[in-house]
Amino acid sequence: MPCALCGDIIPAEVNRCPACGAWARRRDFRAVGVAVFMLLGFDAFVALGSGISLLQMAHPLRQATHGTYDAEATGQAIAPYTDVFTVYALLAVVTGMLYLFWFWRAYGQSPGPHRHHRAWTVFGWFMPIVNLWLPPRLVYEVWVNSGRYRTAERQAAGVVVAGWWCCTLLGLLLSQAFAHGSTDSLADARFDVHLGVAAAGCLALAAALCMANVFQITRLQTGREIMPQR
Repeated sequence: MPCALCGDIIPAEVNRCPACGAWARRRDFRAVGVAVFMLLGFDAFVALGSGISLLQMAHPLRQATHGTYDAEATGQAIAPYTDVFTVYALLAVVTGMLYLFWFWRAYGQSPGPHRHHRAWTVFGWFMPIVNLWLPPRLVYEVWVNSGRYRTAERQAAGVVVAGWWCCTLLGLLLSQAFAHGSTDSLADARFDVHLGVAAAGCLALAAALCMANVFQITRLQTGREIMPQR
């Protein structure tokens, strides 16, 4: 198996790379981080493509008038984008499952002490109300604890995490509003298209910011000796 750090071939019976000395556990963790990073990139690409396509629909709607507007045709043109957001949600579920596995490892490997039990890295995402504020707090804690950061760098990490979480929540709300939108009138159709563009933009930005925290945490934790799992 090739080493994720230097590319040298590591025999299956050894735990360290003979060329750079990387531990197998570090190598495996980096491989999971790369997989999460790539999936998030694909999610961002799908969301961005949907937003650009919807944005192209906004132009003819701006030129339409109440006399030329066809509600049925517009509804048929917009309906497939609801399916696109459904497919995106399924992709996000797959990505989220791998992200939770990666985050479980990252939380256990980050220096402590931790404010919350490790189990919250999983349950914190599914418990109502708690999942609105705890996940980004845990991600920020793991990020800043994984490296030696000055105050300004900690604040920058906090901005990235906060931006990621706000865009995620806003994107989910806007996509739901888009799915339940109406095209009965020209004004409704314009508003619905704008909702879809905003939802796609928020989801694409959320995926990109999540890529940043996955990349940084993985880089920091694979750049040093990984502590034993707790």
